[in-house]
Amino acid sequence: MATVYTAWQPRVGSAGGFGCGLRVPGASLPGERMGTRKKVHAFVRVKPTDDFAHEMIRYGDDKRSIDIHLKKDIRRGVVNNQQTDWSFKLDGVLHDASQDLVYETVAKDVVSQALNGYNGTIMCYGQTGAGKTYTMTGATENYKHRGILPRALQQVFRMIEERPTHAITVRVSYLEIYNESLFDLLSTLPYVGPSITPMTIVENPQGVFIKGLSVHLTSQEEDAFSLLFEGETNRIIASHTMSKNSSRSHCIFTIYLEAHSRTLSEEKYITSKINLVDLAGSERLGKSGSEGRVLKEATYINKSLSFLEQAIIALGDQKRDHIPFRQCKLTHALKDSLGGNCNMVLVTNIYGEAAQLEETLSSLRFASRMKLVTTEPAINEKYDAERMVKNLEKELALLKQELAIHDSLTNRTFVTYEPMDEIQIAEINSQVRRYLEGTLDEIDIINLRQIKEVFNQFRVVLSQQEQEVESTLRRKYTLIDRNDFAAISAIQKAGLVDVDGHLVGEPERQNFGLGVAPLSTKPGKKAKSKKTFKEPLRPDTPPSKPVAFEEFKNERGSEINRIFKENKSILNERRKRASETTQRVNAIKREIDVTKEALDFQKSLREKQGEYENKGLMIIDEEEFLLILKLKDLKKQYRSEYQDLRDLRAEIQYCQHLVDQCRHRLLMEFDIWYNESFVIPEDMQMALKPGGTIRPGMVPVNRIVSLGEDDQDKFSQLQQRVLPEGPDSISFYNAKVKTEQKHNYLKTMMGLQQAHRK
Repeated sequence: MATVYTAWQPRVGSAGGFGCGLRVPGASLPGERMGTRKKVHAFVRVKPTDDFAHEMIRYGDDKRSIDIHLKKDIRRGVVNNQQTDWSFKLDGVLHDASQDLVYETVAKDVVSQALNGYNGTIMCYGQTGAGKTYTMTGATENYKHRGILPRALQQVFRMIEERPTHAITVRVSYLEIYNESLFDLLSTLPYVGPSITPMTIVENPQGVFIKGLSVHLTSQEEDAFSLLFEGETNRIIASHTMSKNSSRSHCIFTIYLEAHSRTLSEEKYITSKINLVDLAGSERLGKSGSEGRVLKEATYINKSLSFLEQAIIALGDQKRDHIPFRQCKLTHALKDSLGGNCNMVLVTNIYGEAAQLEETLSSLRFASRMKLVTTEPAINEKYDAERMVKNLEKELALLKQELAIHDSLTNRTFVTYEPMDEIQIAEINSQVRRYLEGTLDEIDIINLRQIKEVFNQFRVVLSQQEQEVESTLRRKYTLIDRNDFAAISAIQKAGLVDVDGHLVGEPERQNFGLGVAPLSTKPGKKAKSKKTFKEPLRPDTPPSKPVAFEEFKNERGSEINRIFKENKSILNERRKRASETTQRVNAIKREIDVTKEALDFQKSLREKQGEYENKGLMIIDEEEFLLILKLKDLKKQYRSEYQDLRDLRAEIQYCQHLVDQCRHRLLMEFDIWYNESFVIPEDMQMALKPGGTIRPGMVPVNRIVSLGEDDQDKFSQLQQRVLPEGPDSISFYNAKVKTEQKHNYLKTMMGLQQAHRK
């Protein structure tokens, strides 16, 4: 059975290559290079008839030209400028040609080149009843009379057998365009089914493909034929004066090929596709006598063929920039084939009778215009990512071995080239900090990877120090733009600065506080009773960090703490809802199990008592019917509740991420605040003020903050005991939370099982 890939998109590459074009037996086309621009090949096939117009239709000796001669219409009078002679140069004229000869001449090279990675298109065009479908599909009841399409499938599988060095995948699709609507001729297969959404033509950088069209994997010639015949039975045909079985739609049978080398070291693979197009026939409504539905079909057919001819004319005109591909579904679907990366061949089917000479001339004009179109076929090459990775890994291992030999010869056996782990990175960070502190004179250089990591750690340390100093300055001072005169005037009126913009201090005890006095304040005078902003005095002994942390959360860190609490509240609410949903899901599951047991019991009871049938249908009692309905409703509820549970779990994961971020930020801000408020010496704080001798990032924080070893130990214990969600404990915290969740889940399940037993 074939496999269906809905809306499968064939891969298209763009690489150059060489190859040979199509040839008429005994003739050659020298100098053609695949990968360069080339003309479309156009052939004419004349339908055999006993009433052949020998006086009007003549062939050239080289079998590559056809001449048409019409007698003048004497009813137009003596002065008659009517054209009576036409000559058409083509790539081959097939008259009284067998199906074998037609395939050898027209299609064999196209299919052969497809196995080498070149796209191909073979199109049959002509008047209704001229033999297009016979040329393309042939007579399915007679193997000898099979057409281009089944022969192409045979050739593909035979060439695959001749290439044991490659694994070649074959897929096929069958598209019908009927009255400007797209239909999948293989949708009737039991494992496909009709598409819910209508098919559409989609374009992307890889080309044009039909969204919703089923593409079937086939590994055997027989399977491919079965798909072809399945599609043929679904085609729309009608009968009228020109043909008993006239195709009323355009059909495109596509063969997709993908060839991988069986050599594991080969990274390239090629893809290609062969479009086999059977166009519906053009017709003159006066001759065909079409009415009703057939008349409507003919109108759509003539309209789409007219748009196809317009696109061909535009492609043949080198001065045209715009090609009207989107005027109809046919030209849009064939955009890749018409003038694209493709070997293009046209077979024009004509009548040899005098009564159809006007339609024959129209078809030959179309073939001549098609010969003006150029294509640029190229090999479609792709690269297998998995094989590329394996080859690069092998090459990397070989280079490492060569490098190890070189290091051993130069006494550098201690050098390693593996990526650094966290311990090595932490060691480099420690060396960089000791180097900045002055306790390490130099850092030993081992290899390039270590040099890069040293510079990276310098950047990390510098960034941390800049953030710490900037945070200190922003906390101590209010920054005002010097060009903001309104703000400067406001703070001068408030008495915060003097006319020169300097802060006014108020003497208090032995030091100057950071409070400000009004401009009227003078030395020796008592200031008026005006509220001043004073900074609390630094205690002689720093408070314990748990106490300081509570103070920090209520003051400077209040905003971060508020966000943290809100996120945590949302997280707890989602967890509660998830727990309730889990209980409902488990309850529904238990009820489903009980219902299944009851239903199985009813079935076994019915089998023992004897089953009754009415017109081939099994008769069941009312109780069993109600159980079936109940089971269906329970399953529907279970799917709905389980989807809600999955959504809640995703929300919990996202909320947990936000909570962890807030914890990290809260701890980091607390560290900075505590060091600046209680640990950094006051003289060093003066140096950090604007105009001081220390710029942000100049001095490592270890030189500014000198915490004792005992304080560090206490703080580490505090993080472990009070703040387990510290930055260095994220992994531990996550593992702990997951373990608790697992235990809670097991407890819940055990409780539910006990309740079920009761």
